Amino acid sequence: MLHQHSLLILSCLSLSLAALPAQENAAAERGPLRVEAKPDYRPQDLGVGRIAPSASFVDIMGKAGNIAEYAGQPLVIAVRDVGCPISKKYGPALSRLTEDYGAKGVAFLYLNLSEQDEPADIAAEIERYGFQGRYLHDKEQKIGKQLGARSTTEVFLFDAARSLRYRGAIDDQYGIGFTRDKAEHKYLQDAMDAVLAGEQLAIAASSAPGCVLDLAGPMVAANDITYHNRISRILQNNCLSCHRDAGVGPFALDTYKRARGRRSMVRFALQTDIMPPWFAGEESRKFINDSHLNADDKQAFLEWIADDCPEGDEKDAPLPRTWPGDWKLGEPDLALEVEPVEVPAEGTVEYQYRYVTNPLQEDRWVKSIELISNQPQVVHHVLVFIEEPRKEGESGREFQNRFQGGLFGYFGSMIPGQETTEYPEGMGKLLPAGASLKVQIHYTTNGEAALEQTTVGFNFMDEPPAHEMVTSSAYNFRFRIPPGDPSFKVTGKYRFEEDGVLYSFAPHMHLRGSAFSYEIKYPNGEREELLAVPRYDFNWQLRYRLEEPIPVPKGTTIEATGWFDNSEDNLANPDPSASVRFGDQTWEEMMIGYFEWYRGQN
Repeated sequence: MLHQHSLLILSCLSLSLAALPAQENAAAERGPLRVEAKPDYRPQDLGVGRIAPSASFVDIMGKAGNIAEYAGQPLVIAVRDVGCPISKKYGPALSRLTEDYGAKGVAFLYLNLSEQDEPADIAAEIERYGFQGRYLHDKEQKIGKQLGARSTTEVFLFDAARSLRYRGAIDDQYGIGFTRDKAEHKYLQDAMDAVLAGEQLAIAASSAPGCVLDLAGPMVAANDITYHNRISRILQNNCLSCHRDAGVGPFALDTYKRARGRRSMVRFALQTDIMPPWFAGEESRKFINDSHLNADDKQAFLEWIADDCPEGDEKDAPLPRTWPGDWKLGEPDLALEVEPVEVPAEGTVEYQYRYVTNPLQEDRWVKSIELISNQPQVVHHVLVFIEEPRKEGESGREFQNRFQGGLFGYFGSMIPGQETTEYPEGMGKLLPAGASLKVQIHYTTNGEAALEQTTVGFNFMDEPPAHEMVTSSAYNFRFRIPPGDPSFKVTGKYRFEEDGVLYSFAPHMHLRGSAFSYEIKYPNGEREELLAVPRYDFNWQLRYRLEEPIPVPKGTTIEATGWFDNSEDNLANPDPSASVRFGDQTWEEMMIGYFEWYRGQN
């Protein structure tokens, strides 16, 4: 017979499967046996960033209150359930966090949403764990519905301006069907530390394995949409990384006056899906850096504009966000300055190529790459390629062929909004001693002449990584696009000669590029789409980083396909009458399906 504790675990498991992410639920028809807390890389879809609901309550001591009264200090709302096995396990940890962070000024509310827990049960729980915050028994689940609570272990962290900054698990020590000796990721603690320090969170949402609640969803937004209670937060979380003073965007949107003044252009960008820049199709996999604006926020912004942009009450404004200085990742271990380029006020500037040499006398493993420009307003994008020193016995032709047309050696990039490349823990790229870095710079004139200088920064690992990140490509440089052809198809392939794991994709074409896709063909003949980009835009050289890396066995083939519009209908087409071949310049074309992967298994 099963132990009673095991029965409770299995009961929670059967309830929890309904709330799992789609890719986990589809992993097997009967669902997974073990479920752990995992980061959610679309926190905005869960309401992170929104202002807290103005929810009234009466605690178990009969004292009335409102969540809004906690403005001015961070607040944690921790969902509880006396009978849930995993909720029980988190009792001691939650009590310690209450004591430690209560001393630092963080307030705690315990929110019991159980219909069956009795006052005596709750009193015993408080006594057992020594909870030192107000305890609410929300039998009707009114506050739970406003929060969109998903499970009996979920926690919600609000900052001093009542903005939801984190929601999810306390940590990943406990889950469905397993217990770790200690947590590997302390999600809530890390989030509280960041909020108290005035910093951005590395992880703003996660799943929270526990007994499932039928309330799952994003936290309810404010009914009346104003600049201060909603729009400023949408801008802060989605737009201001570029659209602020000193940002690379063409204008700033960081004040009410500026946002209202640009309302017509913002409406146009939202209605046409030009901004925020994200071009993966709806059927594509999930990506860590997915930047598209969700439907709720988009609709709220359009309604605000249609309502003549009400400003609202300043007391509802979010905390001002602090943006990093020149180096977003901090001062690099090695910074290589590229030769300055004089950019004219107008006209077309051909691609500029500059070389810098790695001065280090030993190989180093790179954990992150960052590129900065002293004149970002004239830089469209920068690509960095590595050319290792010529191998012993290698002919000049062989050396050149290894790096022909940028097909090999892709190392890093800078595009608006994505100036950094960071690799996950245990992964890195090798920077060989004495290697040459070819820096390809694409300038866009803006009416003002500028002397631009790009700097490439590297941060190194102390020890060799467990996995070397490799950049390869499925490419084709033997094509000719006929004059006037509106949809010319070019395909390239790459075959894995060893087991590996796919990490990211970066399609690359020029001004005639209109769509791109990656497909995978496994050794058993099965095919699967990896990424579809139905509206390719040369203005944004995006890198699509997979949320769940994909194992690829030896013998697997990746097929990349690009479609080109060489017709007069393509307004960006340099010359519809031209017969176009592969080349570096924008009036020529490329078809390169870059992808990053590492050897071995996931």
